[in-house]
Amino acid sequence: MKFLKPFYLQPRFFYSGLFIITLFVFSYFVPFLFGVAQLSILVVLMLFFLDVIIVFFGGNKIVGHRILPDKFSNGDNNQVEINIENNYPFTVYLTVIDEVPFQFQVRDFNLKLEIKAKNTDRIAYKLKPTERGEYHFGTLNIYAYTKIGLVAKRFRFDTNAMVPTYPSFKQLRKFELLNVNNTLQDYGVKKIRRIGHTMEFEQIKDYVIGDDLRTINWKATAKKNSLMVNQFQDEKSQPIYSIIDKGRVMKMPFEGLSLLDYAINATLVISSIALKKHDKAGMLSFSKNVENIVVAQRRNSQMRLILESLYNIKTDYFESDFSRLYANIKRNITQRSLILLYTNFETLDSLNRQLPYLKAIAKNHLIVVIFFKNTELNSIVDEKAATIQQVYDKVIAEKFAFEKRLIVQELKKYGIYSILTTPESLTIDTINKYLEIKSRGLL
Repeated sequence: MKFLKPFYLQPRFFYSGLFIITLFVFSYFVPFLFGVAQLSILVVLMLFFLDVIIVFFGGNKIVGHRILPDKFSNGDNNQVEINIENNYPFTVYLTVIDEVPFQFQVRDFNLKLEIKAKNTDRIAYKLKPTERGEYHFGTLNIYAYTKIGLVAKRFRFDTNAMVPTYPSFKQLRKFELLNVNNTLQDYGVKKIRRIGHTMEFEQIKDYVIGDDLRTINWKATAKKNSLMVNQFQDEKSQPIYSIIDKGRVMKMPFEGLSLLDYAINATLVISSIALKKHDKAGMLSFSKNVENIVVAQRRNSQMRLILESLYNIKTDYFESDFSRLYANIKRNITQRSLILLYTNFETLDSLNRQLPYLKAIAKNHLIVVIFFKNTELNSIVDEKAATIQQVYDKVIAEKFAFEKRLIVQELKKYGIYSILTTPESLTIDTINKYLEIKSRGLL
């Protein structure tokens, strides 16, 4: 039994058998083929036993090892490598079947390669997770066969490996290294000193043409007998809170990822940028309750705390309780802060139900409500209507798209900032708004 477990017949064996059977059938009409069929049986049996001896001679002639990253980045392509060593004294042909985690639903994984005698090769494939959590790999199966190709021997390696999937740290690295341009060029992620009119005084300097006359320091001017101006810089260490609605409105999928996961990825990036801009970064999530709280701080371990909290966000997509969110903010966030609220409103009615709480939060904090365009409606809006049903669908889709724009105007009426964005543009639009607020000294 131990010999039979790794023993596998190859398709070529069955094709040979089918060929021999066909010869026997036709030999009924052409007697000469009967002898050819008998000879073919003998040849196939000799090749079969020769192949078995060659492939199964010795012990672990194939050594394989799966090389996994420490963690997967959610929503990104993650590379998995397989290192294979051939200890046979001849070229061997391999079929690699890796039992990838069930979350990917890959049923046809099959890689083929050829390795020369006493040689080592490495192959790679990519996986794109769309959910956070633990991803368990099964067994790495490698089937080795010779050029005869009648039988194969299975080798098994690396059973039960696990890789955790975290929010998109690849996206985080991309924005950290990005030399931003276009809309970001005006404000930049680069570390620069900005001249502003905030309350954080920097120095008194000589007046030069172009300086704001309102900043003239008359006392210093009188003492030095020449014009002197006050110079200010952007205020630092301001609290920046990312608040993630993990209720049912965030369950909508887009290209495999839910809106919740897009918000989580954006929170990771904006928290890193806030810390690099010398602000304090914090976060929390809410639905029925307020959870995953990380108090806004600026310390070396802050990004690790935020990353772990984002990884541990779990939800059953309940109805979100904005009243509980308001109570928690009023009780625990006492310093005026920038609050980036990731949620979603589909209609004006859904906004009006939560508007009193948003207005109450806006009294003490600068709140930016971030919600999403329904990109699925674009195809209906852009499609030319040919039937009455398509006309109805087109009108309804345009109504929903228009209502999103009305929500922006309604929030603006009460002095609440908003971002209406597509899921794929969420991160870049949020960064732009944060940098704009910092540049204009609104906080």
